[in-house]
Amino acid sequence: MTEFDILGRRVGPGYPAFIIAEAGVNHNGDPDLARRLVLGAKAAGADCVKFQTFKAERVVTAAAPKAAYQLGTTDPAESQLAMLRKLELPAVAYRELIALAAAEGLAFFSTPYNEEDVDFLASLGIGAFKLASLSVVEPAFLRYVARQGKPMILSTGMATLDEVVLAVETIRASGNEQIVVLQCTTNYPSRLADVNLRAMLTMRAACDVPVGYSDHTAGNTACVAAIALGACVIEKHFTIDRTLPGPDHTTSCDPAEFAALVRELRGAELLLGSAEKSPCEIERTNAIGMRRSITARRAIAAGEVFTPDMLSFKRPSTGISPARLDHLIGRIAQCDIPADALLTWEMCDRPLDPAPAR
Repeated sequence: MTEFDILGRRVGPGYPAFIIAEAGVNHNGDPDLARRLVLGAKAAGADCVKFQTFKAERVVTAAAPKAAYQLGTTDPAESQLAMLRKLELPAVAYRELIALAAAEGLAFFSTPYNEEDVDFLASLGIGAFKLASLSVVEPAFLRYVARQGKPMILSTGMATLDEVVLAVETIRASGNEQIVVLQCTTNYPSRLADVNLRAMLTMRAACDVPVGYSDHTAGNTACVAAIALGACVIEKHFTIDRTLPGPDHTTSCDPAEFAALVRELRGAELLLGSAEKSPCEIERTNAIGMRRSITARRAIAAGEVFTPDMLSFKRPSTGISPARLDHLIGRIAQCDIPADALLTWEMCDRPLDPAPAR
C-alpha cells in the first residue's frame, strides 16, 4: 500500500486523517463568499478546502433534469444548466484563493470534470486531484488525470467493486500509484442505512490502497465510525451559512458544526491509540491501589506451612501478587505474620530462583 504526501501532510494508515471541507459550489459563484469559505474551513480545523471547477456547458446538456434533491433546494422551474451556470467560480478568483489557503496553511483542491478543467488546475500548481464519483466509470478521464503525476482521491458513489478495481487499475497503468478511494453514497442527505462503511474495508483489501469516506449524512456518526475503521481521508460538505440559496447548503456543515466534527474525529483518533495491549502510565500508577496482594486471613505463626485457607487477597498490590499464589503454597513461614498483613517473599523459607516479580 502506497503512502504519500499531500502538500506536506502524510496520507495513509497510521497517520491522522486528512480532513477535507468540501465547499463545492457553496460559494454561489461569488469570489468573496469563496474567500470566506477558505477562512472558515481553516478556522474549523480542516486540512483542506475543496471547490469544484467546471463550465456548465461541458457538464450537462440543455435538457438534463435536476437531481431530486436539487429540485427541493432550488427553483424547480430552473434547468440544471441554468443552475450550474450560476455556480461557476470565475477563473480569475482561483489564484487568490490558492494563495489565501497557502497563507493559512490549508491545502486547496478543486474537483475537475473535464480535461480543460484538469489543465487549468494543473497550471495553477494544484497539489492533488479529488475526483467526483461519476469519474469512476470514465477511464479516459482517469488516465488523463493520472498522467498529471499528482495524488488522486477518488469518490466511489454509485460504483460496484468491479468498477472501483478497474478504475484503480486504470490509474496505476497510467503510472500513478498515489491513490485514495473513498466510500461514498450519492444521495443528499444519505440515510445511515445506505452508508455501508464496511465496503471501505473491502475496497482496501481489493485495491491495496488507502481508503477514506466522503460523507453526505446528517450528523457526525458516519465519519467517526469511518475513522474507527481506518479511514485515512474524511470529506464533508461545508458552508458558511446553511440558509443561503443553492443546492448544497442545507446538507452541509456550518463552521460550528464542522469544528465539532473535527474535534470528534481527532478525539476518535486519540482514543483508538495503538494496536499494543499494555497499561498506560496512569493505569500503572492506579494498579498499586486497585490490584491486590496476598494477605494473611488470620495470624500465621513462624514454622507454619502456607495453605490456601489461611490466605486472602486484598488491596494494595505492594505485596506478593495473587498470580504467584501457587509459588507460595507449601512454603514455611519464617516469622510470625499478623492477621491482615500483606505477605512478602522475605516471610518465606526460601527465595525463588530467579527472584520473582511481585
